[in-house]
Amino acid sequence: MGTAQVKESTNQEMKRDRYSMIINGEQVESASGETFTTYNPATGEAIAEVAKGGKEDVDRAVEAARNAFDNGKWKRYPVGKRSRVLNKIASIMRSRFKELVELEVMNSGKTIAAAQGQVMQAIEDFEFYAGAIVGHRGYVNNVPGPFTNTEMKEPLGVCAQIIPWNYPMMMAAWKVAPAIAAGCSIVLKPASLTPLTAIILTEICHEAGVPAGVVNVVTGPGSTIGSYLVEHEGVDKVAFTGETQTGKDIMAKASETLKRVTLELGGKSPNLVFPDCDLDGAVDGSLFGIFYNTGQSCEARSRLYVHEDIYDAFMEKFVEKAKKLQLGDPMSDQTHMGAVISQGQLDTIDGYVQSAREDGANVVTGGESVKVEGFENGYWYAPTIITDVTSDMKVVREEIFGPVVVVMKFSDEKEVIKLANDSVYGLAAAIWTKDYARANKVAAQLQAGTIMVNSPFSAFPGTPFGGYKQSGFGRELSIETLDLYTETKSVLSYIGSKPLNPFGL
Repeated sequence: MGTAQVKESTNQEMKRDRYSMIINGEQVESASGETFTTYNPATGEAIAEVAKGGKEDVDRAVEAARNAFDNGKWKRYPVGKRSRVLNKIASIMRSRFKELVELEVMNSGKTIAAAQGQVMQAIEDFEFYAGAIVGHRGYVNNVPGPFTNTEMKEPLGVCAQIIPWNYPMMMAAWKVAPAIAAGCSIVLKPASLTPLTAIILTEICHEAGVPAGVVNVVTGPGSTIGSYLVEHEGVDKVAFTGETQTGKDIMAKASETLKRVTLELGGKSPNLVFPDCDLDGAVDGSLFGIFYNTGQSCEARSRLYVHEDIYDAFMEKFVEKAKKLQLGDPMSDQTHMGAVISQGQLDTIDGYVQSAREDGANVVTGGESVKVEGFENGYWYAPTIITDVTSDMKVVREEIFGPVVVVMKFSDEKEVIKLANDSVYGLAAAIWTKDYARANKVAAQLQAGTIMVNSPFSAFPGTPFGGYKQSGFGRELSIETLDLYTETKSVLSYIGSKPLNPFGL
């Protein structure tokens, strides 16, 4: 089993034929020697071989993280020094921005425009937490009598971080940045479909000065190593982004050892278009809200509710523009929608659309996989709009995770709030109106963690992101995320002039 120091590996090109895991600051192969192949969804072609980790590899990674936390100096670095390292990570990422974007496009099939925005946010996440950790300190609380109370913040420990395939680099940054800012050690487990940029990010962390063992990455099947990480007694916290059923399983397994858990799960987010909206703005924002990232977003606004007074005018523009969306070369800035991640996901999306047809819904446009010139072996699905749906249909109630939106009319505010909240999910929602009194009133009644008003954008560094109900709990991307990676210790001290004698003896 060969090894190489990570700092030596950073001289390699990002695009390689083979990628290793990183454990305790070294590039390592799996204990079994097995690998798996990762593919380009836009072409269907193999990109590289990746080390296929197993339980033994998880044990090694957790041990490295535990030793780094218990015996290492990272958690004892002055906050300012940790901050400088996070800023250096961001600086290295900026210097290699083009390479990171190209690797993300190649491994995920997303458009270059989408990848550019996501990699830039990943960079800004490290910059944000470099600043946020400086202000995240304990407090001195007022207590009665001759006592003082100091509230201290300490890093939580070893954190398992399991990230999805739809935003590989950005989701890794959402988790890694606050965890290491707080002083934790981590074992990062990227999705097997898109492991490459998470490996590169881990290399960059070491290049920037993060000590060996603080950031480790293991690659392989979630059913094996992801599950084992969740159960592992050496792990103190699990942070997971992914679909809801897996989140439920993680929560159950983590309860056996009382691990802390942060879950950012599925969504079926509503998009409410009121009659006093800016019609063109609502059309364009709604188009982006569902078809951005090929609809493969947990907060995709996949349930569209349009007021009956403007329904026809809205739909005419919305359908017309959906038909103009360009599918094609992900590296072209003229392309609006990239590929679906895999054949399996393509089949899942199409299965939902066929169920809608069987239930009597009307597929206005799209509703089928397509062949794209020059990318015939890739996984492509047409932007799809479905009308004449009812709230009990599968296509309305379940998360599809693809470029499919269902559209319904509504007649008044009370009705649409009820429709919007009629879901097991509660991740995000959008409101389109020129009446900000209405926007605030409706936002207060929507059961969702993120509300967008007259904007399709759901998150920036500094804005809390997370869900209600079965969309999970805990918030990422904000200052309060640091609380999820720290313990609060209360130190109560008596400062009176005479010794205490509570029993009076």
